[in-house]
Amino acid sequence: MAHGRRAAVWALFAAIAVAALLAIPAAQDQLPTPTFRAEANYVRVDAFPTRDGMPVADLTAADFEIVEDRAPQKIEQFERVVIRTAASGDGRPEPNTVAQSREAIKDPRARVFVLFLDPGHVAGGTSRKISETLVNVLNRLIGPDDYVGLMAPPMRLRDVTFGRRTTVIQGLLNREWWGVRDRLTPQDEVEEQYAYCYGAMMNAPAVGTEMIQRRREAQTFDALEDLVLSIRSLREERKAVLAITDGWLMFRPNNSLLAPLGDASIPPANQPLGIDPRNGKLSSTDPNNLGDAALRKCELDRQRLAQIDDESRMQTIINEANRSNTSFYPVDPRGLTVFDEDIVPATPVAGKAPLPTLPSAEENARLRTRADGLRRLAESTDGTAVVNTNNIRDALRRVVDDLSSYYLLGYYSTGKLDGKFHSIGVRVKRPGVSVRARRGYQALRESDLARSAAAPRPAAPALPSGEAAVAAAASSAVAKIVSSARDLPLRVYATAGWRPGADGRPQPAVWTVGELIDRIPGGDLDVTLLTAGGESVASARGRIAPGTTSALVAILPAQDLAPGDYVVRVRSQSPAGSETMTLPVTLPAASQPSAAVFMRRGPSTGNKDVPTADVRFRRSDRIRVELPWPVDTASGRLLDRTGKPLAVPVTANTRTDADGTRWATAEVALAPLAPSDYVIEVASGDTRIMSAFRVVP
Repeated sequence: MAHGRRAAVWALFAAIAVAALLAIPAAQDQLPTPTFRAEANYVRVDAFPTRDGMPVADLTAADFEIVEDRAPQKIEQFERVVIRTAASGDGRPEPNTVAQSREAIKDPRARVFVLFLDPGHVAGGTSRKISETLVNVLNRLIGPDDYVGLMAPPMRLRDVTFGRRTTVIQGLLNREWWGVRDRLTPQDEVEEQYAYCYGAMMNAPAVGTEMIQRRREAQTFDALEDLVLSIRSLREERKAVLAITDGWLMFRPNNSLLAPLGDASIPPANQPLGIDPRNGKLSSTDPNNLGDAALRKCELDRQRLAQIDDESRMQTIINEANRSNTSFYPVDPRGLTVFDEDIVPATPVAGKAPLPTLPSAEENARLRTRADGLRRLAESTDGTAVVNTNNIRDALRRVVDDLSSYYLLGYYSTGKLDGKFHSIGVRVKRPGVSVRARRGYQALRESDLARSAAAPRPAAPALPSGEAAVAAAASSAVAKIVSSARDLPLRVYATAGWRPGADGRPQPAVWTVGELIDRIPGGDLDVTLLTAGGESVASARGRIAPGTTSALVAILPAQDLAPGDYVVRVRSQSPAGSETMTLPVTLPAASQPSAAVFMRRGPSTGNKDVPTADVRFRRSDRIRVELPWPVDTASGRLLDRTGKPLAVPVTANTRTDADGTRWATAEVALAPLAPSDYVIEVASGDTRIMSAFRVVP
């Protein structure tokens, strides 16, 4: 019953559509009413000036100074924005689709909010008490033109719909005790498994409890990292995240968590793979010893969770938040508190004796760590933290005031179009006025704007294995996951490379996977390759067979097509209607692949290999990556998100198609893996190519 109720809560979270607000200019001394431009070197900055904590409403363009990478910039456009109250709405219609909401929030004068609920780090009673305050704040903060979305782990931003009305959020907050931090029963199947392994089997409830805490913190950081990475694509202007959480323990690697737990402790590396005679499927579960198989999975997770480093992940989230112009306003709903845990700490892992009361020094350290983390997140992203106060209503009112009046500035950057992060500094000349503004932006590249492909360029050096490379690959995986969102009826994934031409010279090719979200009676795919300037280069057509969901379509442009940045546009025609998706793709130097084609095999595919545009997989799947790479031999291995090799076999091979295209392939069974991000590394000689994917529950 508890699990079904919790699943219903997540489903309701994922379905919520609420509001962001459109600001209107105040009548005052300012430059002519701006139409904000979209030139490549044009940068918009939203600035929030205050004096003694109160917004300053009478500034002019001459009062501001902007520097980019310490170089002064000339302010070309200026506008003061004043937020309309909820009572001043004009009754404009609500966006009806995800596409409409995504388009609406691009308005530079609109405010965009994400209400981030962190159930694993908020007690049930606390979540109920804070709900009334949140509803009152939403009624005051969110105007008739505002856009707001609701998010909670394990959701991702792809699941969030933005809209204007807050009634659905209010209904949920008023009805649900959404916090689960203090619940004494496991909250999902994985927690149930930990409770069984380290309670009933191992009599080590403290180990199981820490694993549950580490997993919940990892889930929260996964969601926050996805949020700041993905929200960048929605709009350039500031986004505000109101995060409701007690804070986090900021887990670091803990070798003591890896200590043997007696003879029953099983090394995860010894987990066997075989065929389950009951169904003929690949499995790591021994049907004659289910307890032993469960313990092996728990031990594999124990090895993984013991090595997480949330201090470094927090810094990654802060860095990406600044790059995406996202500010955090974390709120500790407990108010003033003396103890971090109950006298007898709550644990869903039953043992022969309850967990001991925490020493006062550890209680204080935990409280300090949680509060410091929330302050760090807020201060580092130009937000405000509401912690250690029982007057949460007034503290949130100050947040409302802070976001109710701001200035939009525009300038033409003197910096280079180099694709790098450029820092921005904003100062107000008037004494006593401080200002918060975006800290920088990600510049476009010259190739992004070329009306034809950029000149040939040498292949980028292959990344070595290790943390930096895997971090980059994991970031790429998140972007791919977002682009293959399940709330879209069509998902698209593209790979560029080279194949032998008719005259023996390399011919460029783009392999595109189009995938429909539901099984329907077939469909057609029209795929077009465009330059960055929108000119058509080549096209092809594919067919999704009845009863299947995807098709792989190859586009073969002319041989003189230069390496560079392009766009793939896919249009589907099916009995369910027509959908169009676009995504960027880079044609690398000759003989190099840009990425891998992902193949899936499992129960959902009838145990057949099918191309997929969704880089999320389940444990019951096998994954195969295929790279258009003319090499003689290839090797492969599986890495975790920190770059460490895993003791899971990878089958690597090469093959040549009938048309002469050479492929390097690597295949992995996912049964031994816990939900997380992973990387398949395919190597030939000194060159290594990484393909990131995610295992989901």
